[in-house]
Amino acid sequence: MSLLKIIAQGGWLMIPILLFSIAAVVLIVNKYIDLNRFKTKSNHIMYELKALIAGGKKDEAIKLCEGTKGAVPLVLKEGLQHSHLDKDGIESYMEAAGTEQVHLMEKNMSTLATIAGVAPLTGFLGTVTGMISAFMEIERLGGNVNANVLAGGIWEALMTTATGLAVGIIAYLFYNYFTARINHMAFAIESSSKELVDSILETRHAQQSIEL
Repeated sequence: MSLLKIIAQGGWLMIPILLFSIAAVVLIVNKYIDLNRFKTKSNHIMYELKALIAGGKKDEAIKLCEGTKGAVPLVLKEGLQHSHLDKDGIESYMEAAGTEQVHLMEKNMSTLATIAGVAPLTGFLGTVTGMISAFMEIERLGGNVNANVLAGGIWEALMTTATGLAVGIIAYLFYNYFTARINHMAFAIESSSKELVDSILETRHAQQSIEL
């Protein structure tokens, strides 16, 4: 049997499961591309920023952030633009920018999680409907049945369950993978923000000491 015929044996519930699989592939590819866009080598940029801040080159530090891709530079740029404020003020602006970046990273993650949960359930529903079909056929024939009579219901039960589980497992694995990456980048934003605030305050304190 061809793959198309095998899938067709799963009955009408194979249609939503296949739609789930297509949606999962699209979401996974888009999310992978999106997260690469947010990724930053935070240690490298922080080393350069600290040197620029210590040298009083705020404008160059902002340009460095603007020229570096990723979520971390966007948040650090917000802190640099409000570096004239006190510690709480700087942290407030950076926290808002960081929250926005994390929110963007998490876009469509709930949809992927839904597919990971609903696809297997749809497959199990196919198991139930397949077994119902098989028993209805047994009843219709008054118990005079053979393997060929039951084959249709069993095919439907097995195909929907197997396909639903496959889609759900793959979606769940990628959901956990993306969640781990988002958590890692969120931590990088938080730690880099703290480093920047400390560097700004240290430089400000050193300048005030020189003036005195």
